[in-house]
Amino acid sequence: MRPGFRCIVDDIPAAVAFYRELGFDDVGPRAGGFAMLDGHGLRLMLNTPGAGGAGQPADDGTRPSPGGWGRIQLEVSDIDQELRRLGGAGVRVRTSRIDGRGGSQAVIEDPAGNPVELFTPA
Repeated sequence: MRPGFRCIVDDIPAAVAFYRELGFDDVGPRAGGFAMLDGHGLRLMLNTPGAGGAGQPADDGTRPSPGGWGRIQLEVSDIDQELRRLGGAGVRVRTSRIDGRGGSQAVIEDPAGNPVELFTPA
C-alpha cells in the first residue's frame, strides 16, 4: 500500500495545479471537493471542507480547515533554485531557507495555506 497524506484545501483546481508544479500527477478520481494525486512515492488526497467523509466535522463540532504546521517533506537537489523557481510562479514562502544539522529546509504554502517542506540533505 502506498503511504497517503490528506490535505484540506479551499480550491481543488488551484491545489491540483500547485502540487503538479511540485511533481505530483493528477490520478483521479475527481469528485465534488476531492482530488487524488501521486508523486514522490506518496498518494496525496485533497478534500474541501464538507466534502466526503474526510471533510466532515469532528465529534466536538470542529470543522476541517486548511493550514497548520503538519506537512509533507519533498526532497529537492537545490533548495535555493527551487525557492527561486516557485517564488517566480507566485508560491507563498512561509519560511525561507533554514540550515540545520541534517540539511536545509524551507516551508512553502499551497493555495489553501497548507505547508509543504522543501528539504536538501547535508
